Amino acid sequence: MGKDSEFYKEKTRKLKIKLQELLELLPGFAVDFIHSKALTAQPSTLVSYSYDLLTFFNFLIDNNPSFKDYATKDFRLDDIKMLQAEDIMEYQRYLELNVTSGNYHENGHKSIARKMAPLRGMYRYHLLHKNLKENPMDLVPLPKINKDKNIVRMNNLEVQSILNAIENGNASMSERQRKICEKTKQRDYAILVLLLNTGIRVSECNGLDVNDIDLIANTLTIVRKGGGQDILYFGNEVHNALESYITGERTMIKVVSGHEKALFYSMKGKRMSVDAIEILVKKYARIAVPNKKITPHKLRSTYGTALYRETGDIRLVADVLGHENVNTTVNYYAAIEDEHKREAANAVDFHRND
Repeated sequence: MGKDSEFYKEKTRKLKIKLQELLELLPGFAVDFIHSKALTAQPSTLVSYSYDLLTFFNFLIDNNPSFKDYATKDFRLDDIKMLQAEDIMEYQRYLELNVTSGNYHENGHKSIARKMAPLRGMYRYHLLHKNLKENPMDLVPLPKINKDKNIVRMNNLEVQSILNAIENGNASMSERQRKICEKTKQRDYAILVLLLNTGIRVSECNGLDVNDIDLIANTLTIVRKGGGQDILYFGNEVHNALESYITGERTMIKVVSGHEKALFYSMKGKRMSVDAIEILVKKYARIAVPNKKITPHKLRSTYGTALYRETGDIRLVADVLGHENVNTTVNYYAAIEDEHKREAANAVDFHRND
């Protein structure tokens, strides 16, 4: 159950194996930095850091003549000491847009900042340990991230519309598509209702085992993004949807060996993947809310917004959504505060009697 389930144990084991494979490709000074983060970061984060550092070293090999005969593991700390701020900024521009045949990519400012984070961390680590005297990263400006970007969420009518889409489908659906949707109607409805009424992440939904659901206490046990375990409560709508699926469609699935404990199954009898859940949500969103780009994370935003509107308690929202830092939640729902201020402007209207 929860983080002790076979699913999470196997997931962690695979991440550790992948991390070891990536560390074999990194130079020693980069490995030292990754090891320094091992006690405070999840294996998935360390894997991500390793990939990002490998991207940087491969960039140097492809674009700097001094390193054209290098393998990623060949870099030495003396090589890094040679780099100037302009070299780092060139890499940052490469992350923003690269049109080279076979390696096209384009990243926004938020994504660039995330990919640059392990590189900044590696420089800081070696500066702190006096392996470097200067840090060129200090001269590299951080990408400006627009915190005022509108948060996409659904209103109540749109929520009802997306749930109705599961029941009624779309007029443009083929007969085959309708039959498939009919076979998975209880599952699809349970997933949408669960995401909309608890705000759990798609990865948390993907990791649920059937014994993580307690239909007597109306609770579910999830493993959070940082690896911690949490228990959430749900209402009658979620209870009814889960009970119908668990006692109905789920019992008719021919389960593949090793997937017996999963809560949500694919048509092939395997645990539904994160990608499969995302595709499912987008499918019904295109039917019901075609003017908005709805993803599982937008369902999370919808729940968080509704909870904040009802309670006005930002700490409660942060706790339920599993935000480690309440400031994340404050920034996220700042737009609602602005709406409240606009409403206040018209709530009181003192005027002079003529």
